[in-house]
Amino acid sequence: MSLILNLETATKNCSVSLAENGKIIALKELNELGYSHAENLHPFIAEVLKVSNKEFSELDAVAISKGPGSYTGLRIGVSAAKGLCFALETPLISVDTLQSLAMQVNIENGVIVPMLDARRMEVYSSVFDSNHSQIRNIQAEILTEDSFLEFLEKGKVYFVGDGVLKTKEIINHPNAVFIDDKLPSANEMAQLSYVKYKKSDTENVAYFEPFYLKDFVTGNKPKN
Repeated sequence: MSLILNLETATKNCSVSLAENGKIIALKELNELGYSHAENLHPFIAEVLKVSNKEFSELDAVAISKGPGSYTGLRIGVSAAKGLCFALETPLISVDTLQSLAMQVNIENGVIVPMLDARRMEVYSSVFDSNHSQIRNIQAEILTEDSFLEFLEKGKVYFVGDGVLKTKEIINHPNAVFIDDKLPSANEMAQLSYVKYKKSDTENVAYFEPFYLKDFVTGNKPKN
């Protein structure tokens, strides 16, 4: 028996789930225009435990969506996860944000491209087959009309995530399928974190850092 708390804060969706043996028993999430993680993450954690009649002491692990994604969102989520792991002396599990997003798409043929919006015409993306196995590594790339052409020429390509909005303005191919209004969620994290838990695939709590993919860049400071 395993009880795992899953935290997803890589995008504007603040999402928390509690799962037993990979099955969701409670889920709380909020997707707003702005980022509400600092205000909502800890109350959401308390709520999923309360509605499940579980205590913090019963947790077998805490799982965190490791990125790529929002710098601030990832920092908030990882800090919360580390704090819980230190306090409860429980293992920390990291879950690939894009793989979790890809899990929202179920297909028999073709490939899945989970993508998160980055700066300007850039996206963070990866490619998964119909079994949700990664077949191309995560990249930060500037979109062009030839992006993902090697996959589009072979069959259907299902694009999912908040990077879809600008992708469908650029890529015009009969094999492109755009799935709107999807963000990474702690719902899909449950199965992935359970697989890692069974293999004792955990992180060093003291040294774990989010997978930013790119360095954080601030805006230009105004001149005096």
